[in-house]
Amino acid sequence: MPKHYWYIIVTYLIAQISAIPAVWLIVQASEISRFDAIAIWSVFSFTIATIIILLLLRRNPQDALARSEDKAGPGKVVLWSIAGVFLALFAQAIAATIERELFGVSPGSENTMGLMEIARESPLFILLPVVFAPITEEIIFRKIIFGTIYKRTNFWLAVLVSALFFGAFHFDFSHMLVYFSMGVVFAFLYVKTKRIITPIVAHMAMNSFVVVSQYFLTEEDIRRMQEQLETIFIGGFL
Repeated sequence: MPKHYWYIIVTYLIAQISAIPAVWLIVQASEISRFDAIAIWSVFSFTIATIIILLLLRRNPQDALARSEDKAGPGKVVLWSIAGVFLALFAQAIAATIERELFGVSPGSENTMGLMEIARESPLFILLPVVFAPITEEIIFRKIIFGTIYKRTNFWLAVLVSALFFGAFHFDFSHMLVYFSMGVVFAFLYVKTKRIITPIVAHMAMNSFVVVSQYFLTEEDIRRMQEQLETIFIGGFL
């Protein structure tokens, strides 16, 4: 793995781990709430981390998945980004159904609900799942982890490993199949267009959909909407 990839991974880990001491210090040194402290530090740390990561990638363009002439043009990137949102919703619906029917896993992610609890108390935090998470996660899990393994082995092994890391970093092990399904879709978009911007945009759009729906809807409304989506996708598929 190229040296700058390790720098990117370390930058991402520092942004993640730094919240533990930083939030405690902010709360102790001020009168703001813990959720506000999380929001402020998360946006600050991931803004810096994202800038550093993008600069590191820009300095090393030779590690791209394909040559410039093989990459999709802007039109195809837009089309596949839009299609990727529906593919991801479809894949998630199938994965959630399998988790519920075969393994008895209840729908809904504790990780997502925890993030939305923070977002409702401090709307600034919405920038994390909508902007910074898609950029950094797609670079880390798709471009670096998936891309490195894919070049040396095959698509499915690369997806499996990158999806496992993807789920592990979300601390949501009961929904690993859902994360795997997302990993398949976003990796497919990356391979199809040879541009990491495609899964980034699709990831942003999907997270925006989740954030908006969960921000304004009650838990019962969300559950009903999930059931309707599963009926549409799974029923239409079968």
